[in-house]
Amino acid sequence: MENKQDWSKEEQAVKAVQMAFDLSNDIQRAFRVSAAMQDMTTADMVRKVLQLPYRKGRARPRLTVTLKDEDFELLAGKYGLDPQDRAAIRQRVAEELQGFARHYLTESDQ
Repeated sequence: MENKQDWSKEEQAVKAVQMAFDLSNDIQRAFRVSAAMQDMTTADMVRKVLQLPYRKGRARPRLTVTLKDEDFELLAGKYGLDPQDRAAIRQRVAEELQGFARHYLTESDQ
């Protein structure tokens, strides 16, 4: 079993309180864009603005999306893959997202 010190962060996380704020789309966009430009999460950007401690870089810089079985079927059809071959679908989705980002960054440079 892990020592007590290793569990202290878990205990702190359980005691933390998550707060949500209903702000305009423009304000939310400003935080998301500013955070992205500084390689931060939106939550860390909020902490920075509030002058609270925050992580300087993302712990795991990744995008997430929730896919249902129907989504895998649609993507498999789009890519000509077996809907059960989720690893291949994941690879093709990653390639498509990378292509989008490259195009977006190229377009925004002009």
